[in-house]
Amino acid sequence: MTNSVSCTATFTQHAAIEALAGSQRYVEDMVEGFRSNRDLIVEGLNLIDGFFCRKPAGAFYVYPNVTRVCRKHGFKDSRQLQQFLLHKAGVAVLGRQCFGTRPKEEDQEYIRLSYVSSAEDIREALRRIESALKNSRLVEEFLDEQRSKELVK
Repeated sequence: MTNSVSCTATFTQHAAIEALAGSQRYVEDMVEGFRSNRDLIVEGLNLIDGFFCRKPAGAFYVYPNVTRVCRKHGFKDSRQLQQFLLHKAGVAVLGRQCFGTRPKEEDQEYIRLSYVSSAEDIREALRRIESALKNSRLVEEFLDEQRSKELVK
């Protein structure tokens, strides 16, 4: 009766004790894997023209400033860059608009990428981002598609 009404089940309590008192090697390995992926994605993004990415101290996301990318290529904001990367590079990111209302005085653009993936997948995503942005024909094709959609509205 107490397991379903007022307290944590006994087997769950024993599991918690084992998780806290037992070997932490798995946790240490996981933290090292995240650290390695973080360093890989930050270094890779900073090599792409127009990206500026600080190294986060925690979590498993990076939030690079992409203002220069947007201005250089003609994307009106990070949402449009988000759509370009998804549809033309096959890389899913989240644009600035996904993280609350933008203060009126803010003029910077950001995207968020997760690095909870394999190093191989991160390298491939970085390659695709850079390749798509270097392809001016692809960028113009996308922007033309966006302009056409706006005219239809």
